[in-house]
Amino acid sequence: MKVDRARRRLLAGAALTLGGLPFGAALAATGDGDRAKAIDRVEAYLNGIETLSAEFLQVGPNGEIALGKMYLRRPGRLRFEYAPPSPLLLVADGLWLILHDKELGQVDRFPLSQTPLGVLVDEQVDLRDKVEVVEVEQGPGLLRLLMIDRKQPDEGWLSITFTQPPLLLRQWRVKDAQGGITSVSLTNIRLNRELDPELFTFTDPQPFRE
Repeated sequence: MKVDRARRRLLAGAALTLGGLPFGAALAATGDGDRAKAIDRVEAYLNGIETLSAEFLQVGPNGEIALGKMYLRRPGRLRFEYAPPSPLLLVADGLWLILHDKELGQVDRFPLSQTPLGVLVDEQVDLRDKVEVVEVEQGPGLLRLLMIDRKQPDEGWLSITFTQPPLLLRQWRVKDAQGGITSVSLTNIRLNRELDPELFTFTDPQPFRE
């Protein structure tokens, strides 16, 4: 697998579609004061998450669908277990985001800080530092933030959507540098429950060990 293909699939695995929520509801851009308050609320919410587990439904750029389970532990730990027939496993161990394609026998590693998920699992989530929030929209029961990477503003965007009240992460969507958009919805969300540390470790398959 070429690195560019792996990177695109990595973004697909990392992206979170919002199934069953009122996308038809009108969302309105907020003014500067409400915008700042919304960003503060989202930062406080994300910084209050120690662990999160959920089931996910992923829709890729070409309409391909995958299901699985997601686990998150801040700072820096993630795991996406894809259900068959998908051969993918995605694990973040605090430093690297590791993509394992069991079908191809391929393992690729990317610095977690350089992926869309990095900002959401930082030790201290700051949505004004590495990223720029370019749009904040609110509507009945929904809050959505659209952000870009400050260093690479033309490389796509990350959109995160919450239901409210209370604030609850339900979606994110990623547009990659090639223009593809991937989205994944979260259901059966559980916050701040104890998770096995082994979920966030990855051992290379035997052929890849030195």
